[in-house]
Amino acid sequence: MQRDIYNEDHDAFRDMVKEFIKRYVTPEKMQEWDEAGEVDRETMRLAGEHGIIGLSVPEEFGGAGMLMDFRFRSVVNEELIRAGAGSSLAGAVGIQDDLAVPYIAHFGTDAQKQKWLPGMATGEILGALGMTEPGAGSDVRAVSTNAKKTEGGYVVNGAKTFISSGKTADMIVTLVKTGEGNRPDAFSLLIIEDGMAGFEHSRKLNKMGSHGHDTAELSFTDVFVPDENLIGGVEGQGFVQIMKNLPLERLSIGAVGAAVGQAAFEWTLEYTKNREAFGQPVADFQNTRFRLAEMATSVDVMWSFVDRAMRLYMKGELTPEEAAQVKFWCTEREWEILDQGVQLHGGYGYMVEYPIARAFLDARVHRIYGGTNEVMREIVARAVVGRK
Repeated sequence: MQRDIYNEDHDAFRDMVKEFIKRYVTPEKMQEWDEAGEVDRETMRLAGEHGIIGLSVPEEFGGAGMLMDFRFRSVVNEELIRAGAGSSLAGAVGIQDDLAVPYIAHFGTDAQKQKWLPGMATGEILGALGMTEPGAGSDVRAVSTNAKKTEGGYVVNGAKTFISSGKTADMIVTLVKTGEGNRPDAFSLLIIEDGMAGFEHSRKLNKMGSHGHDTAELSFTDVFVPDENLIGGVEGQGFVQIMKNLPLERLSIGAVGAAVGQAAFEWTLEYTKNREAFGQPVADFQNTRFRLAEMATSVDVMWSFVDRAMRLYMKGELTPEEAAQVKFWCTEREWEILDQGVQLHGGYGYMVEYPIARAFLDARVHRIYGGTNEVMREIVARAVVGRK
């Protein structure tokens, strides 16, 4: 099914992304990222130099000014995923442009924008979002990392876990408690910088998949964070700021799910056309043809859903419930497509040298992060049925 969401500018940008991938996202480089457990800083700088990163940074701060036009970022995802770098470079770029940058660009003070955004546009400053804790995942109000007001700033104590880009980030947009109880105004966002006394990137986590993109535990022991690092300069706005950005995060995950589904279908179609069994291509068997037809249809439906959500987002009309629908529905379909793809690859589908196997392992987290799919269903159910 032909998609109509892109125009000539997006097509030209896609060609540029493909050229970047050809030059810098080689199989050897992806193997290096997997072995190191992270994308190297030089590649991130090159991504900034070529306009692959920093798309959401406003133009006056050196970016592309595409904060509300998600289509360009979706192009980056699609091509990196197709190239096999969905769990490494695509993940690192997504954390920068869809998680870290928007909090500064949307809510930051003028001074914060001037300090952080130019470097984030070039890839010289890397950011991350510190929200999840050992005892608080999808339940944002269960966050217990606290920030006590003191002269000139805050003293932060606590821990975060499962933080994507947490080991390599230069700054963490961190959700902390600055008030009592779990009311929305009890939370704030602080920028905690690498090198601040008492802040440790405690441990790089050993994951099932996504080996080329770092995920870490963070710890804060009496970390002094100056007032100038309070996002927006107003205490008690953290919960509201998180809620306002979650639709973008969940749209991003849903779009990644569609892109992975598309790539998995393409890999499987090519494999089954070229692999023979009992004297004929695997694609000639009726069961294979039916499965490929189902996969192709799921991909088309996913893109129709994602494209509609992108249009709503660009108009500022994407609701949290709609974003939750996109996130859980697309990642569920993604998983089904990958499972079929692995099966149709036979024994080779179980070998990590094949992209379908790596994507299968990498995609398992998509139904977990950004809010588990169970929580997404509850959000949608409250809108449909009413709050229980």
